[in-house]
Amino acid sequence: MENVIIVLLLAVLLVGAGRYIYRSKKAGGKCIGCPCAKSCRGGCGNKK
Repeated sequence: MENVIIVLLLAVLLVGAGRYIYRSKKAGGKCIGCPCAKSCRGGCGNKK
């Protein structure tokens, strides 16, 4: 039973991450997670 709960939790997390990436790309964000995502040209200079 514990394995089923863990698998479902991981599936929910993966689906949520996928939806976040999909929506960000659809909204025009090139560098997801970048503070200037919509105005970024894609070669993000904010990398540390």
